[in-house]
Amino acid sequence: MAACRFVEEYPVDKTGLLLVGTVGTGKTHLAVGIAKALIREKGIACLFYDYRELLKQIQNSYNPTEQTTELGLLRPVFDAEVLVLDELGAVKPSEWVWDTVSLILNTRYNDKSTTIITTNFADDAAAGVAKSLSPARAASRGETLGDRIGERMRSRLHEMCRVVEMNGPDFRTKVRRASFG
Repeated sequence: MAACRFVEEYPVDKTGLLLVGTVGTGKTHLAVGIAKALIREKGIACLFYDYRELLKQIQNSYNPTEQTTELGLLRPVFDAEVLVLDELGAVKPSEWVWDTVSLILNTRYNDKSTTIITTNFADDAAAGVAKSLSPARAASRGETLGDRIGERMRSRLHEMCRVVEMNGPDFRTKVRRASFG
């Protein structure tokens, strides 16, 4: 329902979507469906990027033998009217990863550009409390989106996007089990 409403209301409401849920709940499928509907029904230019692949391409742009630059790779990401960023947080955080995700999200935020994001990491409002947990307790609670992209960026996402929780069994294993049954 949130996806249908998003397409219907676009571009009046340019607020993005943050699709949060466990593996196999259909986040990527839904995000691609939204992009296809925006292209087909409204003629909106959309760009899809897997977060891991985007970071890898940016890293490769530092290689002097490559024919592209970081800005050359990021320009379409910055300029897309609607960006689908799949698997946010899938890369272990480092200063470089945090700086890069901050650059992408802050640029899109400042330009008031619509971003649809998927993530397998819990959008735990208590993530900021993690710093007060013992190391053993913090490790046992599992990583959150804030752990992976930084609490500042997680907070920024809440201003940029409506959060849609997608919970349920892993569709891929459910279908696989049914096909052998």
